[in-house]
Amino acid sequence: MFVASLGVIAVIYGAVASERNWFPAPQISLAQRTMMDISHNWKNDLALEPTRHLVKPVGDNPGTDRGLEGKPSGASSEGYVLVAGLNEDQDESFHVVRLYDREGNEVHRWPVHYDWLEDEHKPQNVMLHGMEVFEDGSLAVTFDAGNVIARIDACGKPMWTRKGSFHHSINRDGDGQLVTLLGEGIAWLDEDTGEITHKLDIVKDLAEYSGGDQRATFDIRTRTPDNLDQEVRYLMDPFHPNDAEPLRAEMADAFPMFDAGDVLLSLRELNLLAVVDPQTGQMKWHRHGPWFKQHDPDFEPDGTISVFDNATGTGATRILSIRPGEEDVETLFSGSEDQPFYSWRRGKHQVLEDGSILLTEAEGGRVLDVSGDGEVLWQRHMKWDAENNLIITEARFVPDDFFDKELPRCSSS
Repeated sequence: MFVASLGVIAVIYGAVASERNWFPAPQISLAQRTMMDISHNWKNDLALEPTRHLVKPVGDNPGTDRGLEGKPSGASSEGYVLVAGLNEDQDESFHVVRLYDREGNEVHRWPVHYDWLEDEHKPQNVMLHGMEVFEDGSLAVTFDAGNVIARIDACGKPMWTRKGSFHHSINRDGDGQLVTLLGEGIAWLDEDTGEITHKLDIVKDLAEYSGGDQRATFDIRTRTPDNLDQEVRYLMDPFHPNDAEPLRAEMADAFPMFDAGDVLLSLRELNLLAVVDPQTGQMKWHRHGPWFKQHDPDFEPDGTISVFDNATGTGATRILSIRPGEEDVETLFSGSEDQPFYSWRRGKHQVLEDGSILLTEAEGGRVLDVSGDGEVLWQRHMKWDAENNLIITEARFVPDDFFDKELPRCSSS
């Protein structure tokens, strides 16, 4: 009878523990996920094949000879396109940033050697994600699951490094600062030295602004206490910040609600976009959805904000546009049955001067340029082998006259 009672109690506790995330439910769940991850990616972790960085093409497989289809036209033909991600030449470096000209030819590549930047993590276990380009041909880079931000020259050699859990995007503010993400917050760095000049923490500065007036917006992903003695606790990865873009001075007049230097923040797990004061943490504007698991919101010259709506789980990613202070949301482009476009995580976009949109389909390993009418102008599959593409984390257009003197060149090559 006693043993039977223990069995009943164990069953009841197991059900409640699973529902309320009590011990050992989180530990069991973590163990299951870890075992699945190891079984899928052991080749990657032993440096045999970069399986963590490979993806299947979206939609019907376009074939083994896939690559560049079409030719850059319109705005994207008036400059260069950078593409960051896994290097198909693993003997050169694990990650790479490529530079393509208006004909679609590769004219330069920056080898990204993570082990030149810090030695605590293996290159195959970090993801090149943030990428910012400078007129002198250098780049700033960050890595998901890594522990460094760095500026590298045209040969990939570090000009400076700064250790820390920097991740996702990097943006220049036009005033000598890099704005990026550091842990659960935003960091500003001097772009010439890498020195951290300012930080803003989501919990301490945003949620607790004005005595906690903004707490309800940020504390959605918390666990309710079971009794009076317990505290409200955040769930694992409660916010997942993935972009922080400063409002540059030359664009500030288009956004009367904001000031130059205010930061457009994306929190994936809250489906939240917010514009915050970098000094006080005050939210001047914010909105939950309709985007879902979004990335890469951008201030646009016409006073709107565009956003990469991953729409995770739907099979069709969208590019949306909203004007702060108004309710209407416009769809600029959407994946469809006729034109598959889907990245369930990651992804970037760039609205060009003629209204076309340069898209980074990260989880499909594809760059595509679509017109304002939704027509695919050109696309490039970043092929690894017959069945897989490389994960790419950003495609970026820069105009013909962007670089100071000439195209980046590595003198040692």
